[in-house]
Amino acid sequence: MPENYVTSQTEKGNISVSEDVINVMVSAAVSEIEGVAGLTTPANNDIAEFLGIKNPASRGIKISSENGEAVIDIVIMVRYGYGVTVVGKKVQEQVASSVEAMTGLKTRVNVHVTGIAFDKTDMKG
Repeated sequence: MPENYVTSQTEKGNISVSEDVINVMVSAAVSEIEGVAGLTTPANNDIAEFLGIKNPASRGIKISSENGEAVIDIVIMVRYGYGVTVVGKKVQEQVASSVEAMTGLKTRVNVHVTGIAFDKTDMKG
């Protein structure tokens, strides 16, 4: 199974980073954000298919390349009591900062909140 890469061009050639590598970076960055209950696949398979999330290993994360830029779609649940847009913005900022710092790739981060998690459904613990 061939890997997919996000490629950027430099004056000295191309730099290609595996989507699997970026996936690990995104997962780590999201796990550090207060208010995120966890990554999730959309309950509606049509949404998952629309976002291109087909691989269970990439649960809640889709990475693609557009004009040398990494486009990252993240599907999360937010913990009850946290502001949905506040958490979404933190996810955007943290993921973009982490991926750009570690890869040098420009990034665009789209956050999709599919639900609110209460203590019983908290996906981290």
